[in-house]
Amino acid sequence: MRIVDLSRELYHRTPSYPGQPPIIHGIWKTHEEAKAESGGVHGNSVMFFSMSDHGGTHIDAFKHFGVNGQPINEYPLENCIVPGICLDLRHIAPKAEITPQHLEEAVKKAGVPVPKKGTVLLCTGHHERTFPRKEYSTDNSGVNVAATEWLAKQGVVHFGIDSMRPGPEGMVNTLVHKACLELDITHMESLCNLEALLGQGAFTFIGLPMKWRGGTGSPIRAVAVFDFGK
Repeated sequence: MRIVDLSRELYHRTPSYPGQPPIIHGIWKTHEEAKAESGGVHGNSVMFFSMSDHGGTHIDAFKHFGVNGQPINEYPLENCIVPGICLDLRHIAPKAEITPQHLEEAVKKAGVPVPKKGTVLLCTGHHERTFPRKEYSTDNSGVNVAATEWLAKQGVVHFGIDSMRPGPEGMVNTLVHKACLELDITHMESLCNLEALLGQGAFTFIGLPMKWRGGTGSPIRAVAVFDFGK
């Protein structure tokens, strides 16, 4: 088996979505402090973090899309371990819309079908080109509503992309979020290393969220698993 890590590393002040809280990671207690408190017996270091539930590589809950949407702690775990494919969309220009035709052509090029009850990961090359520069927050390509509808018609439970938002910055991205609620699919944002999946065929995608009560999303440790024993 081969496991490919698709998750962004989290660190202090790693890029976060514009307007959302920064990711804060610091030392709560050092080994030396803890050792002093125990009378010199032993020191256990502890760190802390503070962040949005949409920080880093994450999945959006339906509660993010609508007031009465399902929170992340109720999201079905069977949707978090699913078959997946990755599409090469690196030729799409920055800030441009990814259309159904782009997706159809990319599926044909990949040579593997879209898996029912699975996921489609969209490799736009945005993370590799721009992270962690300021362009990472603004210059991504992304699906439009028609492409989101196309993905839903293929029977996927979600899709993922290597940028901070599923659609290009602006109203298109807002409408894609609205469409996800109406189509009963969600998406994952801020994936990375998708280039390693291209040309490799189908895989098992794993992306388990934390059990935040009432959460609008959650960071995930996203991985692709290639099982050579099959």
